[in-house]
Amino acid sequence: MSIDLAFDRQHIWHPYTSMIDPLPVYPVVAAEGCELILENGQRLVDGTASWWSAVHGYRHPVLDQAVTDQLGQMAHVMFGGITHPQAVTLCQQLLAMTPPALNKVFLADSGSIAVEVAIKMALQYWQGIGHRQKTELISLRKGYHGDTFAAMAVCDPVDSMHSMFSKLLPQHHFLPAPDSPYHSEFRPESLKPLQQLLEQRHQYIAALILEPIVQGYGGMRFYHPDYLAGCRALCDEFEVLLIADEIATGFGRTGSLFACEQAKITADILCLGKALTGGYMTMAATLCTDQVALGVSQSEAGGLMHGPTFMANPLACAVANASIGLIRTGDWQAQVAAIETQLKAELAPCQASPLVKEVRVLGAIGVLEMHHPVDVAKLQQHFVGDGVWIRPFNRLIYLMPPFIISEEQISRLCWSMRRTVGV
Repeated sequence: MSIDLAFDRQHIWHPYTSMIDPLPVYPVVAAEGCELILENGQRLVDGTASWWSAVHGYRHPVLDQAVTDQLGQMAHVMFGGITHPQAVTLCQQLLAMTPPALNKVFLADSGSIAVEVAIKMALQYWQGIGHRQKTELISLRKGYHGDTFAAMAVCDPVDSMHSMFSKLLPQHHFLPAPDSPYHSEFRPESLKPLQQLLEQRHQYIAALILEPIVQGYGGMRFYHPDYLAGCRALCDEFEVLLIADEIATGFGRTGSLFACEQAKITADILCLGKALTGGYMTMAATLCTDQVALGVSQSEAGGLMHGPTFMANPLACAVANASIGLIRTGDWQAQVAAIETQLKAELAPCQASPLVKEVRVLGAIGVLEMHHPVDVAKLQQHFVGDGVWIRPFNRLIYLMPPFIISEEQISRLCWSMRRTVGV
């Protein structure tokens, strides 16, 4: 069956794309391992793991079987007044692999919704314990937390794709982006803006939300774990909740199972997604402490006021259970370490290019930050011509491949990136 690209271009919206002059799309008809297969039979090595989610690659037999088996039972059932084995097992697995203090799980249906739920938890918590004035949030410049409205309100209000909505969104507090890079010495003074804000406004602030260690869509910035540890300490001192958005960093991407582990801290509320289902289906989770859950439940509403139609979808829960099983029993640590070593070696020459501002690598993430914004359509055509799938944005050309990727496939990706910048 051929794909009608003319119809697609005329009628179908793709992410962040104009309908007047949409970016070109490439017709994928199949995927297996670490490769996307185009309609013409060409194979592309996938360097982005379908926006960082397909950590086990495509058509993994364990994940395929989990979906097939669950289809024989039920594809979906409402979660209101009903529970089912896959949801219970998934929550058991999540609690077993996250810090002990995180004891309650809300199964959302996307990363943005997980953030919405986290924000609701924080606000309802303070209402429930009698601090109704605590309605303000703190976020970081260069931060990104999703495309729905509460999530947009805690994304960078100026240097982000959501700036046009700024007058419609709740106004929150934004701190300077962390300026102590991951691989350099920590600058304690970088915490002063948070300390000063909390000294002035802590009685009105409900929570600080941030992406631990790696700021993703805000620029693929890697910051020092001590900054995160300092945020945790200040939140404790001034009685403010800490929300960790690990939707992109969770399940091994940075080299630790969760990025928070690198700072040895536990968030009050934790958001997970993307790799949760191995890239098979949309699902996310928001975890919180017993203390937060108790406060929410004592609020005037009497419960957490959120309930998506497809919450805890059995198919998604089944494949999430299988994906987590592969992570818990697999060799992801060695895989991620090997990817990091190879990316460092093979992307390092790009630093010599006058087009490149900085080369950064952490875990299974490799980044070329350019001096100027890139021509996405032109670069995409170049990469497809080289037999690789790399999706640049703004000033960034980056890799976040599946963990199962081979040395030869990584080399092919890095070769194409070097060729792009002329080294």
